[in-house]
Parts: sequence; structure tokens; C-alpha cells
Amino acid sequence: MATDLGSRRELVHAGKTGLLYRVGDVDQLVSAIEFLSAQPDLAERMGQAGRAQVRQRYTAEGHYEALMGLYERLASGTKQSSGDGRWGSKQDTRPTPSAARTAVDRVESNAFVPVKHFAFERALRDRGSIKHKESQKPMLRVAFIGGRGVVSKYSGIETYYEEIGKRLTGMGHEVTAYCRTYFTPPGEWHNGIRVVRLPTIRSKHLETLVHTFLSTLHVLVQPCDVVHYHALGPALFSFIPRLAGKRTVVTVQGLDWQGKKWGRIAAAVLRLGERAAVSLPTGTMVVSRTLQQHYGEHYGAGTSYVPNGGLLRERSLPDKILDWGLEPGKYILFLGRFSPEKGCHLLVEAYEQLDTNVKLVMAGALSYCDDYARQLRTHASECIKMLDWVSGEALDELLTNAMLFVLPSDLEGLSLALLDAMGAGLCVLGSDVPENREAIDDSGFTFRRGDVADLADRLRFLIANPAVREAAGEAAKRRIREHYQWQNIAAEIERAYFEMMGWEQTAVPAKKPSGRVEAPAEKRRAG
Repeated sequence: MATDLGSRRELVHAGKTGLLYRVGDVDQLVSAIEFLSAQPDLAERMGQAGRAQVRQRYTAEGHYEALMGLYERLASGTKQSSGDGRWGSKQDTRPTPSAARTAVDRVESNAFVPVKHFAFERALRDRGSIKHKESQKPMLRVAFIGGRGVVSKYSGIETYYEEIGKRLTGMGHEVTAYCRTYFTPPGEWHNGIRVVRLPTIRSKHLETLVHTFLSTLHVLVQPCDVVHYHALGPALFSFIPRLAGKRTVVTVQGLDWQGKKWGRIAAAVLRLGERAAVSLPTGTMVVSRTLQQHYGEHYGAGTSYVPNGGLLRERSLPDKILDWGLEPGKYILFLGRFSPEKGCHLLVEAYEQLDTNVKLVMAGALSYCDDYARQLRTHASECIKMLDWVSGEALDELLTNAMLFVLPSDLEGLSLALLDAMGAGLCVLGSDVPENREAIDDSGFTFRRGDVADLADRLRFLIANPAVREAAGEAAKRRIREHYQWQNIAAEIERAYFEMMGWEQTAVPAKKPSGRVEAPAEKRRAG
């Protein structure tokens, strides 16, 4: 229900997507409330119709496409040709030079969303409308290799692809993501990122290596300044583009060889990748101070600390979770791969020791540890919900309506699921591995790694103390806001790229993260 002012009449169609009432007419508002209270089914249908209308006509993607069309018309100096009466009708006149200049200024200052291509800027440059100053940032051409791709999500690397990629394009750079054909749907662009889909062998031990090799061969003949490899396995190939005069960088997300799913030979190869990550590329980034300290102590190598980021979320109204039999604030949540190093079995065992009406939700993707995942799913019940990978609006709902987030992992780099839970304002409980303690700091709780009894004890305490959970959730969200924002992280990555290229950074004010390694402080334990 809304007052019948201006554009609201375009959105709210009486009896179809909602009800309108006259401004200041309390009696009409009361009548509308009574009418809908007596017809909840109609209210629900109108709500669904309103949502459908927004998805069809008012999406962020549609807004972006309209803006890009406007920019290109400004660049070419042509008028709109459509005659539907909206922006773009024939009566629209050519923008004035000052208006065009304003649009250019806003694009140059990165005020708009990531762009699919750079035709606007190039066309204006060709027409002499943009006069690049010596202090203006140069444009980088970057390729991401090592992850499964975009659109879908499986691990932190895929999230990194999307969150950093779309922000770098928004900062004026060209980003290409090398994706696996089975993982990423067909399409040339996604969120401003150019998508290159290449095949691979669906095998636990060969999939990443084969795809990385093919991607590396492909990028050799592409116009590219920086090739950015992700994880230890792909790091083995990071010397090859350097032979063609390209800069390469490796981001280490964790010491993968420690994972229980790997056999002796695979673990040995990943150990080689650990060394290769600092010996073969032009530069190396690590996502935690713990990893930075590891490389300093074991290899005497300097690395750049550039952490992962988290999204700040506000609480979403429950919808999908109700279909799963969940109530807001009445479930414990785990998000991640169902694999041994994530400690999923520990959480299930600890939960089964509790006497509570709070449910446990395990949501995540299957890994190559099929036997482990199948065994885990045998615990599914009315109280223990086993969900597939969740994304989009469903993920927002699941995260923001949880009572508590638990990460019982034995091995981490810097968990994106943990950062997202903190960004959603959840109280978090993690195993006391150094990387978790580093991320949580004093804004959450830890338990002894691998200790089921200790985990169960922490769960009992937090379930019984809502005020403690609320205070911890507020502190967690504040920590993400202050230390783990994707836009700031993208700026640090851009700065690192410029340093590797030997380019001036007059337009990049961000300071280089300190190379000093600080010992993580003792983290608080519940109870």
C-alpha cells in the first residue's frame, strides 16, 4: 500500500501489484488495511505480481544496459530512435556538451557500475572529447586463471573472480576470466567481465591442471598485461606468460596440500605449487597474515597481504527458508564444501549432543570426496537440514535469518563464508586455526580444533545467550565494514598490478599494506 504520488502510480497498479490511497486520507488507508487483512491470498498474489514486475522491468542489469546505451549515443552524437515515450524517444534532443562532459567525468571517476566494454571511452578519445592527463590511471588488461569460473559458485576463488573482476572493470580496466565449460553457462560477458570458456578433464587430480594449461596457452596470444593465477596448482604455470613478456601474479588462498582429500602424489605436486607461488611469478599475494608469515619463515620470500572481502547484508524477509521448514533465528548455519578439512562431521556430531529445538542447516557444494559427502548426508533429518549450494536471494535469506554461523574447519586460508556471515551481522563460532582467529579477532568465538565436546559446549552457551550473540554479530559486521570491503581490496590489487607494471600511481591513493607480520591476539572463547 502506498500513497498515490508521482512515480508510485507507475509501480503500484490497484488490485494487481498493490493498493493506493490518497495522501492524508487515513480512512482510506484503514479501509485498505482491513480489505487486505480479510483477503490474505489476494495480498500474496499482488506481492508476487509486484516482485515479477520488478524483475521484468526494474533490474540492475536493465538499468546498466540503458546507461551503456546512453553513453555510446553520447559518444557517437546520435539521437535515440525508439518512439515509446520513455527515455530514448525521438523527441529527445542531443545532449549538450556540458551534459556529455558530466557523463564522461562520472565514468572517469568510476561512479558507475562495471562496464561491459570500453566503446564509450574509446569513441570519445577518438573524437578528442577526452583529453587524458599525465596523472590519469592507465588501463590494465588482466586475465584470471585457476578458478572454475563465474555465475556459479563453488569456492572462494569463484567469488574472488566475480567480486574483484567486476570492481576492476568498474575502475576502468579490462578483465578476462578463464572458465570451465561445464561450470560457467555460455555467454561472452558477465558483470563486465569477459568470459572465455575452455574444456577440461573432469577428474579430481587433472581438472585444474588441464584447464590451467589450456588457459595459459590461450592467454599467450591475447593482448594482456597481467595474468593472475589463483591457488597453488595453477601457480606451477605462472612462469609461462612471462616468457611472452607478460607480468604474472599468484594469489595463495591456502596451503591446499594439507587437505585430507589429496593422496601423496597430489599433495607433493601442491607442495611444489607452494614454492612455485613465490619463485615463478612476478609477484605473490596472500589472503592472510598467517600465510604471509609462513612464506617469510619457510622461503624467506616477501609477499603482499591482500585479504578476501565480505559483503554487508541487511536482514531479508523470510520466504525460501520457510519452504525448507526453517524459522528465522531458529537455526545454526554452516556454508561451504562438504569435505573433511571443513570439519562438517564435527559440527554434526556436536549438534547431536545438544538438547535443543534449534535446527542445524548444512548448505554447500559437493567436493570430490563423494564418500564423505554421502556419509554426511545420512544424518539428514527434520532437525538437520542438508541443502545444496545456495546463492542469490536464497543465500541472503539463509544468512541473515540464522541464529549462529559455525565454521569447524581443520584447514583454512581466509574463509569467504566466514566473512560473509560476519558481514550479515551473525554471531560466528569458528575452530581456532590461526586463519579463523585472524579473521574473527575479538568479534566472535572459537573452539579447540577437532574437539567435538568443546564445540558442543560453545553451542550450548551461545544458544542460551541471545544478548551475547547480538553483541558479537554487531562487532562482526563492524569488523567487515572496517577491514574487509571488496572495493578497498580491489584498489589494493590495482595498486599491486601497477607496481608490477612499473607504472605511475598518482591516481591510486591507497597505501601498500604493511609487510609486517603481527601475531594474532588471543581470541575470546564462549563461556
